[in-house]
Amino acid sequence: MNVETDGAQGETALAIRVGGGEPMLGPQDTRVSEIVHACHSASIDQGLEKLAIPGLTRDTLEPVLQYCASLKCVSDEVTCPGCKRRTEVQGIETLDQFILSKKEVIVGDGRVRLRGEGTETVTTPCLETLAKQWSGENYWFWARRVIRKLRHGLRRAHMRGEPVAGEGETPSIILMEPQLADNIGMVARACANFGLDDLRLVSPRDGWPNEKARIAASGANYIIDDARAFGTLEDSIGDLNWVAATTARQRDLRKPVLTPEQAIAEIRVRISRGERCGVLFGRERNGLETSEVAQADALIMIPVNSRFASLNLAQAVLLTGYEWMRGDSGRSLGRVTTYEKPLSEGLYLGRDRPATKEELIGLFEHLERELEQKGFFNPAHRKAVVSQNLRTLLTRMNATEQEVRTLRGIVATLAQGKGKGGKGRE
Repeated sequence: MNVETDGAQGETALAIRVGGGEPMLGPQDTRVSEIVHACHSASIDQGLEKLAIPGLTRDTLEPVLQYCASLKCVSDEVTCPGCKRRTEVQGIETLDQFILSKKEVIVGDGRVRLRGEGTETVTTPCLETLAKQWSGENYWFWARRVIRKLRHGLRRAHMRGEPVAGEGETPSIILMEPQLADNIGMVARACANFGLDDLRLVSPRDGWPNEKARIAASGANYIIDDARAFGTLEDSIGDLNWVAATTARQRDLRKPVLTPEQAIAEIRVRISRGERCGVLFGRERNGLETSEVAQADALIMIPVNSRFASLNLAQAVLLTGYEWMRGDSGRSLGRVTTYEKPLSEGLYLGRDRPATKEELIGLFEHLERELEQKGFFNPAHRKAVVSQNLRTLLTRMNATEQEVRTLRGIVATLAQGKGKGGKGRE
């Protein structure tokens, strides 16, 4: 099946060709998956500029995306390299079968090579990445996302925020060579949750700015907009006085080892003296190199299960941010809207109030009076001890004024025998 896209203003008509077992477009035979990937990993305009396919514009892009999104490749009996549909069509169900289907899988710098029985050679940065990505990407799902962006713009793009503190009043969050834009977005969201306004990126793999990070930030747009990218670690920390590096591995470095709680306490003291501080986080795959940790003033090690100590990037930032927010007087438990007041720790009373001692004493006396009339205090000499126990019990409740009134109503009802139950006994 050929899908033609007609330009809105006389632009060159484009057609998807399905020869050779792959859906392609344009004079350079660009695969449909490449178009989807380019527009998904960056902004649509950045993707189109990178592709530079004559006639492919915002006006002519949607039919190409629809081809992938609606899986028209199934009826055309074609697939794209790297798409999960291709491994399914080839009947490859496990990583072992994937490796066997290739001539050779080259890992990293090439010192590790896996040989199979096929004709194609592929490369992967590490075995961990291969284990996650061998089955391919859901390009049709990506295409549907790009269509939504094309039609409606970025989700939550209208949302705006602003820093909660002045420059240097919060620790800078520094990400060392982050690999995935999605992770940067989730880190930005964690920063916004806990009032960390300064996000710094050292050589992000997919470049910066990156619209994919904005989507993953889920509304933390001001963090993304203000984030800065640096070429080296030294440039990113140049204006800071004190930096702590996070790590899950023990390092043979003579530096203070702190928990997040201890590190944040140190940061607060230093910021109060006018110093600027930062927290350095490592790469998703293998954390920080020892040479990078050596440039920090202290290490932060998060208490974890020693047999499973790895945290993802956003989790590590979130835990650090939580410790920062714990000591902030402007914090709130949960969200606060126009109709809600900030919450603090302790008993939630809403519009009620604690009972006064006068109201509690009235309850004690009412209860004891009714119990006396019903002959509860038997033998009589135990009345003082039992009354004392009742008063201790009721005092420990920390009852509200409404609860005291409810209890007195219950006592009165039981004493007077009102209702069907009382009438049946008389």
